[in-house]
Amino acid sequence: MLENAPEKLSPLLKLEQVSLWAKLKAPSPKNMMGYPILQNISWEIFPGDRTILAGKSGSGKTSLLRLLNRLEDPSSGKIYLNNQEYPGIPIVELRQQVVLVAQEPKLLGMTVRESLAYPLLLRNISQGEIEERIGYWRERLKIPQTWMGMTELQLSLGQQQLVALVRALVTRPKILLLDQPISALDPVETSWLLERIIEGISDLCPDVKTAVLMVTYQINIFQEFSNRLLHLEQGQIVTNLASSQVEWDALKTSLITAAEEW
Repeated sequence: MLENAPEKLSPLLKLEQVSLWAKLKAPSPKNMMGYPILQNISWEIFPGDRTILAGKSGSGKTSLLRLLNRLEDPSSGKIYLNNQEYPGIPIVELRQQVVLVAQEPKLLGMTVRESLAYPLLLRNISQGEIEERIGYWRERLKIPQTWMGMTELQLSLGQQQLVALVRALVTRPKILLLDQPISALDPVETSWLLERIIEGISDLCPDVKTAVLMVTYQINIFQEFSNRLLHLEQGQIVTNLASSQVEWDALKTSLITAAEEW
């Protein structure tokens, strides 16, 4: 497991003084900008990073993922992917490399098989390779063949989350953004699943070294698979450390306290 990114590596993704402001429906002379969601975020993601993004509700975690997937653009600052500034990258191309798995997945009325194949069809990947990629992850994560013809109406939330996760994995992204993607699973299922995913990414894409950024409240489980922690409070980074340097018990206590106050 990586603890610190080697100096010789260039970052996959880089943020420089990135801020995001929520616009007011009716701005006043005293407040034309709105209110800050993220403030002066500077940070880098390196190949192979496994980063936990922690913070209480409203701290800006999901907003940060939306910026990285370019569902939103920053109010100020710059974001780079492989040293290329975001506005210069076609949005479809960017989202093929930086893939977001939301907490509430949607299969868009498709069957599971259709949903898994859809992003690969958009990339003009051959039918044979599509079947190979789907088969690899279906077997690794023990997804029953009987699911393939089902729609989201026939699946539980946990099953839908698992399908959405596989749909991202089959695309072999450079950066995988996970917004509490398996919150509906119990801790034993989550731990097993994470281990299989991390192993699978490493085995399948040794040259890509996919980086994973995970928003989660299940710190006990995810810390085992992480090499870095990014902790947000009120839209600002308060901690950016290698996992070995984090006081995990203190972090968990602070998050529990914040949740109770919230």
